[in-house]
Amino acid sequence: MVRVLGIDPGLQNMGWGIIDADGPRLSHVANGIVHSSPKDDLAQRLLSLYWGLTDVIDTYGPKTAAVEQTFVNKDGAGTLKLGQARGIAMLVPAQAGLSVGEYAPNKVKKTVVGVGHADKGQVEHMVKIQLPGVKIEGPDAADALAIAICHAHHGGASGLAEALKKAIA
Repeated sequence: MVRVLGIDPGLQNMGWGIIDADGPRLSHVANGIVHSSPKDDLAQRLLSLYWGLTDVIDTYGPKTAAVEQTFVNKDGAGTLKLGQARGIAMLVPAQAGLSVGEYAPNKVKKTVVGVGHADKGQVEHMVKIQLPGVKIEGPDAADALAIAICHAHHGGASGLAEALKKAIA
């Protein structure tokens, strides 16, 4: 069994989701959102994300992590701030000794939903199907769980990757 942490980076709301992958079986462990206040300066907001994500790792003990890649939009300043939050999302697991995978949003959606341009509602629906009984704490947490599922399917959780390799061989 491998415990996988998925992270949906965001400056105000950083979603996180943890699943256990035991061979081809996936089960929900926990999910939530780390918040930072837009009233704080950027350094304080990043520090809030750092400590919140550190607490998640300390509490749940994942063995590997995955982060969604940032897409570039028209607002350069917004993209830069998101990139800084993404840096925190990659730094904290790496500091804890975890390997960190990165996945494009379309790859996550295609893995979880089957369509690379699925909307947030479709992603959340399919996460609920793949993790029966899950109570999702919000759209950012649903995205984080989808990232964890994607990581489990694409080799981040070696149990599933090994099962797929044996099935193909």
